[in-house]
Amino acid sequence: MSTLVCRDINKSYKDKEVLKGVNLTIESGKIYGLIGRNGVGKTTLLSIMTAQNPANSGSVEFDGMKVWENREALDHLCFSREINTVSTLGQNTMKVKDYFKIASVYYPKWDNNMANKLIEQFGISPKKRVNKMSKGMLSMITIAIGLASKADITILDEPVAGLDVVAREDFYRMLIEEQQATGRTFIISTHIIEEAANVFEEVIFLHNGKVLLKENTAELLDRAKHIAGLNDEVDKVCQGIKTYHEENMGRSKSVTVLLEEGQKLGDSNDVTVQPVSLQNLFVALCGREG
Repeated sequence: MSTLVCRDINKSYKDKEVLKGVNLTIESGKIYGLIGRNGVGKTTLLSIMTAQNPANSGSVEFDGMKVWENREALDHLCFSREINTVSTLGQNTMKVKDYFKIASVYYPKWDNNMANKLIEQFGISPKKRVNKMSKGMLSMITIAIGLASKADITILDEPVAGLDVVAREDFYRMLIEEQQATGRTFIISTHIIEEAANVFEEVIFLHNGKVLLKENTAELLDRAKHIAGLNDEVDKVCQGIKTYHEENMGRSKSVTVLLEEGQKLGDSNDVTVQPVSLQNLFVALCGREG
């Protein structure tokens, strides 16, 4: 059972503290969803986890091996991220096949047949230059590289950006099929939460530079409730329970709660209790900074 462990990761850019003592353990054989607001440090954390960016302090280990400048550990990791169409030298005129050639050298388990099959399925020529591609096409190349890397732990940063709903559904299906066939671990960072919720076995909420929660998705949503009714009745039902995202409507209000072990809502026939979607739970817990 391979694990990737972050211990007390801190990262700052000039005067901005982005990550604040992040501790996180990624177990093998799961699909994780990494969710956070823009600028919260998701990409920074993922790049540190794969030794593409140094932390100011803390460490990352794969199966007990430090990943920084360690080829043996990095051979098991893949971070496939958005391809830039402009480089320091101007337009990025590299072809798809050039990226695949580089990947075949970098990833020891690289599956070139799978890579070519995927871009054929996506309708992209290996000779296509990346500076001539749409955002959706670039996302497809990112997905092809991540899946074909065959890395034990594969990270995809906003892989469905620019894809239409049909292409996104195709991606989720391919992701599940690959994970089930190989037992690989995937970490998916995305802003499109709701349609991916059923794909994520576990979710990680990153908020204010820290891991707010890391939990089995189904179990998390089972604990989350949306309660609405008259102010006094809602207060009675939620007595002793922390509430989030209170919305007031005259004499009525609604709140979201995340029940802890042993906690139960109070009794009342004058409130409605409904399940909460993953997206709405994220908004309730992380919708406001601070």
